[in-house]
Amino acid sequence: MTQKIPLAGVIGSPIAHSRSPALHRHWLKTLGLKGYYIPMDVSHEHLEEVLRTLPRMGFVGTNVTLPHKVAAMNLADVVSDRAALIGAANTLIYRNDGTIYADNTDGYGFIANLRQGAPDWSPQDGPVVIFGAGGASRAVLASLIEAGCNDIRLANRSRPKAEALRTEFGPKITVFDWVLAGSMIEGAALIVNTTSLGMEGKPEFKVPLDALTADMVVTDIVYTPLETDLLRIAREKGCQTVDGLGMLIHQGAPGFERWFGERPPVTEDTRAAVLDV
Repeated sequence: MTQKIPLAGVIGSPIAHSRSPALHRHWLKTLGLKGYYIPMDVSHEHLEEVLRTLPRMGFVGTNVTLPHKVAAMNLADVVSDRAALIGAANTLIYRNDGTIYADNTDGYGFIANLRQGAPDWSPQDGPVVIFGAGGASRAVLASLIEAGCNDIRLANRSRPKAEALRTEFGPKITVFDWVLAGSMIEGAALIVNTTSLGMEGKPEFKVPLDALTADMVVTDIVYTPLETDLLRIAREKGCQTVDGLGMLIHQGAPGFERWFGERPPVTEDTRAAVLDV
């Protein structure tokens, strides 16, 4: 009767659109574990106060999403090497002494989703094309370089942001002007969209895709809609496509294990539960 029920959740602003609560509640139910996972809309000015208060309320950790990933890392007491490299945190663990440990599992989620959706892809297959140079791009870049990719072509609507990533991550990255983004697809093995272009309510993804060929793998971290125009066009050209929902699911698994004590399964039932919201 005195055992505490662990609490976790996701912090962002806005947060009503998040599918993480459906994901974690599904895992709690599937595994028969006690616990709750709660969405919390927190403004920037209240973020530090909330993060310091949650451990005293019985929270064992939280996910962090836009716009708080960088701020959450900076507020943490201990930061993992991965989070420091990426420059942002998406997973917080509240230790028994009240200190906050910050990690980033976005890169892990990306690679796990890619390997599940395109199991024959290898880092040695050929060049990688990445659209975007924001926080998600940093996580994707770090994970691909760690996996062994050594020829990465990067384009961003603001070239200086792409150049900054090349300076930080090294000469394996070649930066292209956004107006030439379509040309960097030629001869590539893997195409990755890390921008919000093509997401519901966002501008269209208008990069020319004439260079796509059937031997390429194309993935989009956007999952609303589940099949973006990029993925639809790629599928019609015979490419192997990987949607962004799996990245959301896989990135959530390490945090769930740390908070609730058991590694959750990633199955078709998991996808169905996240989509059914």
